[in-house]
Amino acid sequence: MTQPKLSLLLLTVLTLAACASTPKTFSNRDQSVDFSQYSTFGYFPTLATDNPQYESLVSNFLKVAVAQELALRGLEYSENPDVLVNFYINTEEKIRTRSVPTAGAYYGYRDPFYDPWVGYGGYETRVDQFTEGTLNIDVVDASTKKLVWEGSVVGRVTDKDIRNLEQTIDGAVAAVMTNFPLLPGG
Repeated sequence: MTQPKLSLLLLTVLTLAACASTPKTFSNRDQSVDFSQYSTFGYFPTLATDNPQYESLVSNFLKVAVAQELALRGLEYSENPDVLVNFYINTEEKIRTRSVPTAGAYYGYRDPFYDPWVGYGGYETRVDQFTEGTLNIDVVDASTKKLVWEGSVVGRVTDKDIRNLEQTIDGAVAAVMTNFPLLPGG
């Protein structure tokens, strides 16, 4: 393979790797709050992920996943909690376009065997349609009714994610909770 073709191939691979979607997590906290003062947690009576008439499966999956993560951090569930937890989920259809280098093959049948005209490469526009999902977890001090921590994760939602919703939610909650002020085991 010639040096220009090798460089073009490497550039293409790097471009595609840079476009790979990995979930991004974000968090904010009230710096004046000592989180070690909290020992119990509970949930808002009606969660943002619920229907007003009933608790959704998504809410149930979120409650289980958050309870596991908070238990790892030394908090216990209580009917009279120190902090209350709420969730919000949003999905949005996105379209991304990008320009990528082409290998310069004539309808693709010559490449990778030979390039009849040196420098015949160009660029093509690729369109990618996908669903982006956002999960927010809010932690509110029960006595002051003040938001003390919020975490979110944003990433692509695939058909596989939807078919394995409980597992997807477990992973998303674990990703968000890596930013929680209390570390596992403490």
